[in-house]
Amino acid sequence: MPTYLITHPDYLSHDTGLHHPERPERLRSILSRLAEVASDESASPLNQMIPITPSPADVASITTVHDPDYVKAVAGWCQAGISQLPTGDTTICPVSYDVALMAAGGVMAGVDSVMAERNANAFCVIRPPGHHAGYDRGMGFCIFNSVAVGARYAQSRYGAERVLIIDWDVHHGNGTQHIFEADPSIYYMSIHQYPLYPYTGLSWETGKGEGEGYTLNCPVSDGAGNDTFLTTFNEQILPAGRAFQPELIMVSAGFDAH
Repeated sequence: MPTYLITHPDYLSHDTGLHHPERPERLRSILSRLAEVASDESASPLNQMIPITPSPADVASITTVHDPDYVKAVAGWCQAGISQLPTGDTTICPVSYDVALMAAGGVMAGVDSVMAERNANAFCVIRPPGHHAGYDRGMGFCIFNSVAVGARYAQSRYGAERVLIIDWDVHHGNGTQHIFEADPSIYYMSIHQYPLYPYTGLSWETGKGEGEGYTLNCPVSDGAGNDTFLTTFNEQILPAGRAFQPELIMVSAGFDAH
């Protein structure tokens, strides 16, 4: 099964300032680690992956999950040199709008790679992150919700009827949940610490309307370790995921729990 690697140097130009938790070094660290050669001198993971250069997402794709007025406002705020999104705690710079389009485009390229092959994985090494970005606001270092854009793209471009999004992070992906909580075609699952920012993602949040039963939140306590995560995956996330029979699995992979 081939693994595609989607990344772009433009992701490094989203400037959040010195010592910000979400900074370009995060991507450099990942790529450096992938390039390391194992102790048995086998090829590095990076050399075993198939590189894909993404293109920016078009605005029409972004507005499948975001308010067009919000998208237009982000472009204006960046152009005006605003340093923080007025909608939430997210640092921006003059090129952040363009980089956020490229981040969503990276996920769309990953969807293309996987859906075209029908037997492939894709690892999207992108920034800024997205799972806190909701329909009409960015927050939590997130501008546009790239995984949400990718899920809608999989449906519109490839006719995927069931998309599973698994989100592991120390924080709950409130934006992704809220975008899809009334949609039974996209099953959102999250394992995260609670209570903690953004103070959502309780176990009783299971979706709304036709989407009732297609949101699964697995909050864990502060300090939960590998055993708790593995038990949660094996006893809750995997059985529910298999029963859903998704045509595409997307993972919002947060590393801050480590």
